[in-house]
Amino acid sequence: MSSGSEPADRSPRKRPGLSAEVGGREKKRFGRRAKGEPAIGSETEPGDPGRRIQIGIGGGAGMDVKRAGGSRKRRRNMWIGAGVLAVIVVTFLLSRLEPAAPSVDRDIQLFGTVERGSFVREVRGPGTLVPEQIVYVAALTGGRVEQVFVQPGETVTDTTVLVVLSNPDVELQALQAQQQLTQARATLITLDQSLQTSILQQESTVATAEADYQAAQREADAFRELVENQTVSRNEASSAIEQANAAKVRVDAERGRLELMRSSVDTQLQVQREQIARLQSIVQQQQRRVESMQVMSGAGGVIQDLSLEVGQYVQAGTTLARVAQPGRLKAELRIPETQARDVQIGQPVVIDTRNDSIAGAVRRVDPNVQNGSVLVEVRLTEELPPGARPDLSVDGTIELERLQDVLFVDRPAYGQANSSVSLFKVVGDGGEAVRVTVQLGRSSVNEIEVVEGLQEGDVIILSDLSRVADADRIRIR
Repeated sequence: MSSGSEPADRSPRKRPGLSAEVGGREKKRFGRRAKGEPAIGSETEPGDPGRRIQIGIGGGAGMDVKRAGGSRKRRRNMWIGAGVLAVIVVTFLLSRLEPAAPSVDRDIQLFGTVERGSFVREVRGPGTLVPEQIVYVAALTGGRVEQVFVQPGETVTDTTVLVVLSNPDVELQALQAQQQLTQARATLITLDQSLQTSILQQESTVATAEADYQAAQREADAFRELVENQTVSRNEASSAIEQANAAKVRVDAERGRLELMRSSVDTQLQVQREQIARLQSIVQQQQRRVESMQVMSGAGGVIQDLSLEVGQYVQAGTTLARVAQPGRLKAELRIPETQARDVQIGQPVVIDTRNDSIAGAVRRVDPNVQNGSVLVEVRLTEELPPGARPDLSVDGTIELERLQDVLFVDRPAYGQANSSVSLFKVVGDGGEAVRVTVQLGRSSVNEIEVVEGLQEGDVIILSDLSRVADADRIRIR
């Protein structure tokens, strides 16, 4: 090692053989060093940043000096290890934590409070107002529409002509029926004359037979006297007596034929009279068909339906119009079949017409189910409001029963009668709700009985919370 001042030239001094070896080994081991950085194996002398001390060991070979950066690397590795350990610990702690409770918006939820008191069971269903008495006017015979005199909504009497039809075939059939009736009457007259003539002829025959009998009888009597006087032979007398007996038999036969003819006259005439009566009925029916082409209402009231056009052809039996009495209406409600089992005749009903309410009572419950509902007929017990009219859509509420001292709550979105459901009950200051199992009982339109699971004053969420079905606790924000 050398010390002391050197000339102004800052270039390092070189020892023969050492500096070249150290410099080459230094470049080979560490590569290019930064500008101004001292080379390994050299030391800058104090006061002279350009001088380095070359260290040589044994035969001029250089020795590496340990750099001062090793402690910093150890500290860095320690910090990295500590960070990894901290991440592992935090991950483990987070894995042990329970997931955060889902939250719901308070403003869009419906809440209900459990109450105790009088509980009214009701069922509700849609329906319409219909007339108690409706007359359906049908076409007795087919025909072409010639005239239409009224329109729906007009008031008519029982003799008001609604429509006039025409059908030439019907008129022709009526004429033919009248012709057949006339022929039958003529046949009756002819038959009567013929029978009377036959009777007269038979009476004449009877008279002739009786005359022949009387002549034969006189001749036989004469022969009997002559036989006694022995004027004639017995054979001649016997022949005269036999002729008299034959004449007597002929008289009896002709009299019997006359009686038979007289008795059959009435029968034959009665048969023809019955035929005439049938033809008269046919003529009357045909006449009614002709008259029915002037279609009358048949009852007083208001025309409900009449949609015919002039020239339109209608078939026999087609409904042409409906006539209703607007002052006598009833309500027909459609109650779901699952709720109609408790509906009984006489239960009070309130009919809502959207503008007014009408009191009524159940009059009839249809035993059949149609499209999942039961028809309930309601008799209206109050005077009809001005807006009430046939075919008006209404809602009806039927009161089934009134229960006292019952725990009940507003009906939740998914609560059914006599079932067990999971509901969220608000706890604490109202910021959270927990899931509870509630046993429900009898139900009404908007309320349902609570059998167990809730107490009076409890607040529950009525809205559908199926999206948080897996959560046992929710937050209300």
